[in-house]
Amino acid sequence: MQQQSVVDALDLRIHGMSCTACATRIERAVGKLAGVSGVSVHYAAKSAYITYSPEQTAPAAIIERIGQLGFQAFLYGKDEAGDMELDSLRVRVFVSVLFTLPLLWTMAHHYEWLRGIPVPLLIQEPLLQFVLAAIIQFFIGMPFYFGAFYALRERIANMDVLVAIGTTAAFAYSYISMMKGGPLYFETSAVVITAVLLGKLLEASASARVMKESDSFASLQATEAIVMRGGSRERVPLVRVRVGDQLIAAVDEPLPADGVIIEGHSTFDESFLTGESALVARSAGDHVYAGTIVRGHELRIRVTALGQATMLSRIAALTRQAQSTKSSIGRKVDRISGIFVPVMLLLSVCTLLLWLLWLEPGSWGTASIHALAVLLAACPCALGLAAPISLVLATGKLARRGIVMKEAGALERLAQLDTIVLDKTGTLTEGKPALTEVSALSGSPSAMLRLAASAEAGSQHPFAAAIKNAARRAGLVIPVSASFQSFPGKGIEAIVDGKRIEIGNAGFAAERGWQINRILLRFAERREAAGETVIYAAVDGECAGAFAFTDQVKRTSTEAVSAIAEEGIRLLLATGDHLSAALSVAETTGIARTDVHASMLPEHKAELIRKLQAEGRVTAMVGDGWNDAPALAAADVGIAMGGGTEAALDAGHMTLLRSRLTGIYEALQISRLTVRNIRQNLGFALLYNVVVIPFAAFGGIEPWMAGTAMALSSVSVVLNALRLNGQMNRFLRRRGQV
Repeated sequence: MQQQSVVDALDLRIHGMSCTACATRIERAVGKLAGVSGVSVHYAAKSAYITYSPEQTAPAAIIERIGQLGFQAFLYGKDEAGDMELDSLRVRVFVSVLFTLPLLWTMAHHYEWLRGIPVPLLIQEPLLQFVLAAIIQFFIGMPFYFGAFYALRERIANMDVLVAIGTTAAFAYSYISMMKGGPLYFETSAVVITAVLLGKLLEASASARVMKESDSFASLQATEAIVMRGGSRERVPLVRVRVGDQLIAAVDEPLPADGVIIEGHSTFDESFLTGESALVARSAGDHVYAGTIVRGHELRIRVTALGQATMLSRIAALTRQAQSTKSSIGRKVDRISGIFVPVMLLLSVCTLLLWLLWLEPGSWGTASIHALAVLLAACPCALGLAAPISLVLATGKLARRGIVMKEAGALERLAQLDTIVLDKTGTLTEGKPALTEVSALSGSPSAMLRLAASAEAGSQHPFAAAIKNAARRAGLVIPVSASFQSFPGKGIEAIVDGKRIEIGNAGFAAERGWQINRILLRFAERREAAGETVIYAAVDGECAGAFAFTDQVKRTSTEAVSAIAEEGIRLLLATGDHLSAALSVAETTGIARTDVHASMLPEHKAELIRKLQAEGRVTAMVGDGWNDAPALAAADVGIAMGGGTEAALDAGHMTLLRSRLTGIYEALQISRLTVRNIRQNLGFALLYNVVVIPFAAFGGIEPWMAGTAMALSSVSVVLNALRLNGQMNRFLRRRGQV
C-alpha cells in the first residue's frame, strides 16, 4: 500500500503588495513550486496560507520565491516589517504632499475661474516645477516602477503598471511641452502619485484597523509564566516552560498554556473560547486553556500544551486560515481583476485613437490627456477589496464568539442556507445522558452494569460515559477488558472475564441476530414511551440485559430552533436513537414530526444530506464531529458542536466551541450581513468604474481628478467594510452578547 505523503501548512505575512493582482502573481508563482499543493494569498489581510509537502520543498524556499517576486514574507508571529511599511508610507505621503502643493498652486493658470489667485513667480519657474515633479516621479514614486517591473516580468499587469505608465506619460508630456515653451502640466503626474499614495495610506490604516478588529488573540498570549521550581516560584519566559511543568495561574492574568488544575479552585473568564461573558467555575481535575483569565483565586496547573499546540493558537491559526482562503465571490472577482488592467490599457489606447482620428483629428495633446485620464481612473483595487476585507472582519468577530470558521466559502454558503439537519445527542440535548434503569434477565442489575462498564472502558460515546459514571457511583470494582472494538453508530464489543460482551442499539442487536426476550421488549417500550433511549447488552451472543438513558434538552435549543425557523429555514432531526426518543426531543424543541429521521447510521445521515442537495437545497449538518463526520463532510456547511473540546476543531467547516445552537443563529445573521456588505462593495466598485471611465474617455475629468478618484474608491470600500463591524455589534448587542 502506498504511503500517503505528509502535507504541512505555512502561515505567512506578506508585505509590498499594491493590489489584488499582486496576490494573484504570488499564487501563480508559488503554486508552480514542487510540492506546493495549495496557495491562497489575501491582499486585504496581507497574508498567505500555503499547503506543501515538506519532502519536496521547505518554507525557506517558498519565502525566497516570494522575495524574488519583489515582496517580503514573514512567518506569522515573526513579522518585522508591518509597522515599518506603514511608517514608510506615511513619510512618502508627507514628502509627496509637501512637494505637490507648490505645483497645485500653479493649476490656477489652467482654469479661468481660478485666474484671480496670485501665483508667485518662483513657483511659475519651469525648472523648479520640473525638479519638484521629477523628485515625486522618480524618488517618491520609485516603488511603483519596481512593482511594475516585477509584475511585467511575471507577465502580469497590476495597479503599479497603470500608475507607472500613466504618470510617466504625463511627466514626459509635460517635459516635452516645457521644452517647446508650451503650458506646463507637471502637477498632473505629481497629484496622481500623491493621491494614489494618500489613498494607499488611508486604505492601509483602515485595513490595519480591520485586522485589529478581526484578530484579538495575540493580546491573550502571555510571554511569561510563574513556574514551580525546587519548591519556589520563579517567573520565566514562556520559551523556558515545558509540558509537565507546574505553573501558578495568577489572578487577572491570562494563562500562558493549556493544562489541568492540580490544586485549587477558581472562576475563569473563558469568553475568548466560548463567546460567553459569564464566569465559569473550575477546580482540580478540570482542563483549562491558554488565554483564559483567572478571576477568583490563584491555583496550580500542570502544563499539557504549549505554543502552537494550545487551543488559543489553534483557534487563531484556523481563523487566519479562513481569512486567507477565498469565497466563490472572491475567486470570481480575482478572475475579473486578472484581466482588468490589460483591458484598461487597451481602452486607453482606444481613447487615444478615438480623439486623435475622430473627435479632434491630429490633436496629440488632447488625445494624450484623455487617454491618461482613462489609464489613471481604472481601479482594480476596489474590486479586489470588496469581498476579502468584509470576510476578514466577519471571521474575526465570529471567532471571538466561539464560532470558528475554517474557510471563507463556508461563511458565504451559510448565508444561502435553506435547510439544517440536526443530530440529537450533544446537539439538541446536553450530550451528557444519565443512566436511569438497568434490566437484567439473569443475575442482578449491578452485575450487568459491572460487565457493561468494563466493556465500555475504551469507548468515548456519551452512553459509555453514563454507564461508567453509574458504575463508579455504585462503588463497583470494574475488571479489565480486552479486544475492544467499536462500530460507529451501532455499538461495541469487548472480552470481559473471558466472556464476549456486546452492547448496542436495536439495529446492532438485529444485525447480530440476538433474540430479545419479551421482558426486555416491554422494558424498552416503557422507557422509550417516556422519551428515553434504550440499548441492549449480550453475553456470548445471547441478549442478557438493557439500559435506559435520559438526556435533557438544552435550554437554548428550543430558543435556537424557533429563531432559525423564523428565518425560513427548514430543520430536520437525524439521529441514531429510537423513534420515540427522537419524537420526544422534536416535540420539545418544535421540530415537525415529519422532519424526524430516527435509527440512522452515520452513512444514512450522509445519504440524507446528499438527497436534500439533489433537491436543490443548500444544507448544513450539525453534529458532534465523531459519528457525524461523513454527514459533516457531505454538507454544504458542516457544523461541529465542540463543547470547548479540541477534537471538534478538526471536524466540519466551522466549529461551535460552546455547544449551543444559538451560535448557529448568530453565525447565520452575521453571514447574511457580511454577504450583503460584500455585494454593496462590489456594486460600488463596479459603479465607480462604469461611471468614471467613460467620463475620463470623453474628457469629463482631468487626469489628476481621475487618479484621485481611483485612490479614494478603494478607501470607500474599506470604510464600508468597517461599517459592517458596527452592524454586527448592533446585532449582538440586541441579543445581549456584546
